[in-house]
Amino acid sequence: MHILLTNDDGLFAPGLAAMYKRLTELGHVSVVAPAQPKSGASHSISLEPLVCEKLDIMGKFSAFSIEGSPADCVKAALCRLADNTHGPVDLVVSGINHGANVGVHVFYSGTVAAAMEAAFETVPSIAVSATLDEHFDVEAAADYGFDVIKQLLPLHPGDVININVPSLADGNPKGIVVVPQSIGGFEESITISQNKMGQIILEYTGGRHRDPHTMPADTSSLRQGYITVTALHFDMTNYERNKSLAKIPWKLKSRK
Repeated sequence: MHILLTNDDGLFAPGLAAMYKRLTELGHVSVVAPAQPKSGASHSISLEPLVCEKLDIMGKFSAFSIEGSPADCVKAALCRLADNTHGPVDLVVSGINHGANVGVHVFYSGTVAAAMEAAFETVPSIAVSATLDEHFDVEAAADYGFDVIKQLLPLHPGDVININVPSLADGNPKGIVVVPQSIGGFEESITISQNKMGQIILEYTGGRHRDPHTMPADTSSLRQGYITVTALHFDMTNYERNKSLAKIPWKLKSRK
């Protein structure tokens, strides 16, 4: 199996090395990741030329560093950079991310976006994230994420699976649950301050997800101590609403 590994925390993030070590049990792993942390980059892409460099990462593995977004990394890897001596990429893994990607965080996440980019090319993909504890045990989180990955395989072309590991500060996860993504949004606010230059500074505070209207969901199950597994899709069409829109007697005025 040929696996492409990427992330949004950057090439030197401990989570990337931890995931690499485990994925080598499944086959050859090509690594293409952002040169700098790109958390919250969502599915942005770079329209300017990208600087790319092949590096040795602390003697553990070689990787391509790209001055771009996680989506840029997957685009470049699938088009040119992945080691084709091992055949085409069979699976893309993004992570392990330092911080959970559940609920509406999924829309902001560069980790999930990298996985989605692979799905555009029909390559199955998995995003792996972990709740960020004060004393984050990245090795344990990677172990749990990898255990789920092994049970998921083989995947279908274009699959996008989102895995989240709960806080490990209070012990081992209670189990693994398959749940939908919550769309409840955040309980958050914005604080306003002023800097020395007199400019207004806005800063997000809070950020806890509101409880979902339907239970269980990824946000609530993760808080309860479960590893969550959610199948995602990039098709954002609201098919039911489209049906009602199609019933409108649309008219277009002619212009002279």
